[in-house]
Amino acid sequence: MTEPRKPRLLLVTGMSGAGKSSVLDSLEDMGWDTVDNLPADLLDSFVHSGDQCRTVPVAVGMDVRSRGFDPAALPALIGSIREVTPEILFLDCSGNELMRRFDKTRRLHPLAPDRPAEDGIDRERDLLEPLREAADSVIDTTELSPVELREELRRRFGTDREPVLTLVSFGFGHGISRTADLVFDMRFLANPYWVGELRDLTGNDQPVRDFVGRDPAWDDTMNRVESLLTEWIPRYWAAGKNYLTIAFGCTGGRHRSVAAALEMAERLRAAGFSPNVRHRDLALAPNDGIEDNAGRASGTGSGSELKQ
Repeated sequence: MTEPRKPRLLLVTGMSGAGKSSVLDSLEDMGWDTVDNLPADLLDSFVHSGDQCRTVPVAVGMDVRSRGFDPAALPALIGSIREVTPEILFLDCSGNELMRRFDKTRRLHPLAPDRPAEDGIDRERDLLEPLREAADSVIDTTELSPVELREELRRRFGTDREPVLTLVSFGFGHGISRTADLVFDMRFLANPYWVGELRDLTGNDQPVRDFVGRDPAWDDTMNRVESLLTEWIPRYWAAGKNYLTIAFGCTGGRHRSVAAALEMAERLRAAGFSPNVRHRDLALAPNDGIEDNAGRASGTGSGSELKQ
């Protein structure tokens, strides 16, 4: 029988100002259990506290500020931790860029609190040389943007955790969806609200979905939106976005927007995505005032042209 794969233990270390905190934040977003500036003598107990170490990869940040930090001894310490696969990630950066970052943030270098940052950078580089030599991987952040750094980390250390994709329906008459990253306005479609037998139904009901599906603009709209989303969603993930909300709005939030969110969810699942679906205003009662006022304002009210 194949033995269970041991979880990863990643020591994130390197030059002060090279991006350790940003790396740990990104790893946490990818599902790692992370801690920064952990004292060296607490490493084993942190890794084996509770049961998370059995299934969740662990990333520990240590640098010259950490209590008990010994660059020469750390590789052996990491290697001695039981029931994990140990790795060392060393973050490097050019001296000029590090000086620029310290100047920008107005922080003192931990090894040069009373001298120019350049002195601390040089001293730290010499001190960390054994750790850099022992590292399993080195990332030079000198010319990496935050997005590029996240993508590199995702490529090297990504877990099976998927970013969260949510499709939302809502009614403009109750206020726009303020949590949405993308909003598609479906109010140009024929409104089922003005069809007597459909008014008390919702976009969850097949008669409503059949009605909006007969609108001449429906298929072309859904095809175009699907094409955009299947191209854009992976680009959002690649840019490091872990939550993406796509909203479909109509007037009351009970018919067209619901039908659109449901159909787009079906299309995206067929394309390999795993969207959640949430209907913000579905539980609200039908409201003639909202529908009629919106119709008069847009010129698409309760006229017979919408009751075909």
